[in-house]
Amino acid sequence: MVKLNKIYTRTGDKGDTGLGDGRRVRKYDIRVAAFGTVDEANAAIGLARLHTDGPADAALGRIQNDMFDLGADLCTPETPEEKPGEALRISEAQVKRLENEIDALNARLSPLNSFILPGGSPAAAFLHQARTVARRAERLMVELADSEKVNPAALRFINRLSDLLFVISRHVNNDGQTDVLWEPGLNT
Repeated sequence: MVKLNKIYTRTGDKGDTGLGDGRRVRKYDIRVAAFGTVDEANAAIGLARLHTDGPADAALGRIQNDMFDLGADLCTPETPEEKPGEALRISEAQVKRLENEIDALNARLSPLNSFILPGGSPAAAFLHQARTVARRAERLMVELADSEKVNPAALRFINRLSDLLFVISRHVNNDGQTDVLWEPGLNT
């Protein structure tokens, strides 16, 4: 369990930060950028939750908790000698839950004939913002995986997360009825 007695430590005043394994890296390290962007996406989901209730809000609450798991996963580099359960890692069960939620919500939506503009409702607009931040986190995680080992389930999780945020944004727009559709060339 995490226990925070003091919020400032002064250990990062010279531009470095600690990873879960105790190693110190620069604050601009790609690993730090990746888990920092996961945190940013989580904050965007928190804004969306100010405008949601019911099952959508419950799903977003579970996702926010899982995103802390994802941050912990990314914060602790994998090592060849790591034993199962030694570090908190995103699991295939967490990925599967996202897939099940996508399938259940998407079954209620009519197929799209156009791209959707972010908006329709405040909840949907914030969910689209969270989706784009999750996509940026995914790009950073893929970049990290090009040079260091990254949990494959974590990569699948962040990919499914942006898909789920898209589907939830349609759900909160009256199951897509109040989506704002892109009209190509409208203003040319």
